[in-house]
Order: sequence, then structure tokens, then C-alpha cells
Amino acid sequence: MKKTYILDTNVLLHDPESLFSFEDNDIVLPLSVVEELDRIKRRGDEVGRNAREVSRKLDELRDRGRLAEGVGLIHGGSVRIEINGNKSLNHLNGIDLNSTDNMILALAYSLMNNGQNPVILVTKDLNLRIKADVLGVAAEDFYSDKVDYHQLYSGVCELYLPPAEIDRFYQEGSLECQEDLQPHQFCILRWSESPSKSALARYTHHRLHKLAQDGKAVYGIKALNKEQKFALDLLLDDNIQVVTLVGKAGTGKTILALAAGLEKVLEGSGRYNRILITRPIVPLGNDLGYLPGDKEDKIRPWMQPIYDNLEYLCNEHIQPNGCIDYLIANGKIELEALTYIRGRSIPKQFIICDESQNLSPHVIKTILTRVGRGSKIVFTGDPEQIDHPYLDASSNGLSYLVEKIKGEELAGHITLIKGERSGIAELGAKLL
Repeated sequence: MKKTYILDTNVLLHDPESLFSFEDNDIVLPLSVVEELDRIKRRGDEVGRNAREVSRKLDELRDRGRLAEGVGLIHGGSVRIEINGNKSLNHLNGIDLNSTDNMILALAYSLMNNGQNPVILVTKDLNLRIKADVLGVAAEDFYSDKVDYHQLYSGVCELYLPPAEIDRFYQEGSLECQEDLQPHQFCILRWSESPSKSALARYTHHRLHKLAQDGKAVYGIKALNKEQKFALDLLLDDNIQVVTLVGKAGTGKTILALAAGLEKVLEGSGRYNRILITRPIVPLGNDLGYLPGDKEDKIRPWMQPIYDNLEYLCNEHIQPNGCIDYLIANGKIELEALTYIRGRSIPKQFIICDESQNLSPHVIKTILTRVGRGSKIVFTGDPEQIDHPYLDASSNGLSYLVEKIKGEELAGHITLIKGERSGIAELGAKLL
């Protein structure tokens, strides 16, 4: 049966393309949503950009007809703008009709009682969904760009083989595999009669191959567990141009990516000219506000975790004191805020996007489209440590990217499991 979906402002701000994500069903936008978009469009961040994008799309739809009467969409549905149905809730006590959320709820309530089709309110606001439930209005989150985080692709599987096959794998370095696996998926090969005996392999073009970097130190960093070995195998393979590393705090995501980048840029064959490091500027807790100085001074506090890891790598394996500033001054390392990345084309660089769980799918797409010829990009993050107010473990850009590109030959993914930072960090990540 055809349905009527009422969209809240936060759905449009999360994904401007959501207007076209409901197939042949009818979409209704309360007038208060348009007014809210008008207030937000002046902002200079991603939210303001999305508000302007939605307004442009609605203006383009006006060429096909009056929005008050409904404008047809390509998939057979329609979009219309309705004046809020405030009168329908006048008889209910405790409903403040001056609130934008309650105006949206009032329209949903009115259409539910007067319309023929099922009415569903789509909002990312938990409290609005709760209030809708109280009034008997069906409400749900926007699921178009959500993935099941608990079933997120890990990049690793186990295969049980007879001992003769495992011996042949060790002797020849590869083994034919008929399993239906993802490109560059890692396999733990176990002997069915003695699972403790195992081998590590990577699946490529219907064959299992030995790890190219198994046990080797990379810029002084050695893998401390099998997942870190898998990660380094992806990071140092120039044929894999997109790498995603997911893991809880202390599993080594950032330091492995930086070590691989330094190895490739400073010790490599000249494939990459520099390391470009970026991370979203999303505060944890209250923001400090205005920061004095030039661009480098302003982003320094946000980039401090990167400096900490670079300092450890440089002091231990090059020379102490001042090495980071030297590499930055000579253009071997560039630290950039995501704010300034739009419009750039980035060729022949080793790009690291840290804390990318705080990015929306749209921003992830923007970053990927900046990557030029000869570049490699690494996304790291922990979907369970999200500071962005409108994202969660299932809707953030990192989880979305992992699921969308897992079947591509130029991409690889690994989920890091064991914390190696310290016993205290592992305890905190596990128990708290």
C-alpha cells in the first residue's frame, strides 16, 4: 500500500537526497520544516550546506508544478508542502504548538486521522519519535544510509583445511580457494583436527596468498597481533588504494597508519610525495571557543593525538627533538582541517583520515572524490566513540563506507580487536 512519509528537518539536513529515497510513496514536508531550513541555511558548516542543497532541490521541483498540490517524482512518488495542522491537537493538554517539533507532530496527527494512506513520521530525533508514539503516530528513523553495526564486515574469516593443504600453502606460498570471499579478505587457516595449528593468508583472485609483511618491522613498529599484521599488509600494498581500519581505543589504528605512511614517503620509491593527515573538528565536551594564531596554531589542539604518535615514531626511529617540525617544514607531512579539503585534488599522497567515525556518509564521499591519481587513502576510527550529535554506530560514514566498498578490488578492510596501548586503556575500553 502507498504510504505518506512526513520528513523532519534533521532527516533533510542529514541527507539532502532523502527526498528521493522513498520510492513510489508520497512525501510531505511541513511548512515549519521549510522555515527551519531557511534559518539554518546561513551556517557555514556541513549542516548549512545541506540546508541550502535541500532548498535548491525544492526550488527545482517547483518547475514541475505547485509544491502545495504535490509534485511527481521519477520513481512515481510525490513531494508536497503542507501548512501545519495545529488545530488537530488543540484539544490535547500539554502540547505546545509554538514548538517546531510539535508543529510537525500536529501535521502527522492530522493526516493520520484524515488521510487514506498510512502515515509515517521519519525523524532522527529520539524524543519526537517517543512523543509520536504517545499520540499513536507511526514514527521511525531514516534507514537509507544505515548499516547493521553488529554485523559489520570484519575483513577476517576462518577456514578449516586438511594438514596436507596447509603444508602445501607454506611450501608454495599460495593455495587455490573455491570459497566465495570478498577481495583482500584475510583468512585464518586452521587444521580441522588441531585448530591451534594455523596459518595466515589473504584472499585475492580465487587464491590464498601468504602475507607480504608478516613479522616485518615498519618504521620500527612491529605488529603485536594477527589483526595488526593484516592491517600492515593492507597499508603497505600500493595496489590497495582505500583502506579502512576499525577498532576500539588503543588497538593501534592511527600509529599503524602513520608508520606505514612514513615508511612509504621517507623510505619508499617515491610513489607518494607526502603524508596528508586530516581529522574532523568535533569537540569532546564543551568547546574551548576561539583559538588565536594562524591556521596551524588553530588546528594544533585538534591534531595533538597525531603529533603524539608522530613524536613517538620520530623520536624512537629517526632523531629526537624537532623532527616533526622539520618534516612539516619540508613538505613531507601536511596537517589539514577537513574544512579546507573541499575543491582540492590530491595526487600522489598518502592520505590518513583519522577519527572518521565522526563523519557523515556525505562527507566521506566528499573526501573520496578529492583523491587524485597515485594517492592512497586510509580511514581510521571507532564507531563506538562518536562525538557527533547526529551520528551513531550504524549511520556514521566509516561504517557506511566499510559495507559499501567491501566488494571492490582496490579496497581493503580490517577490524582491530585487541588493545595494545596499555593494560589500563584495554580495561577502560572493555569494561566502560
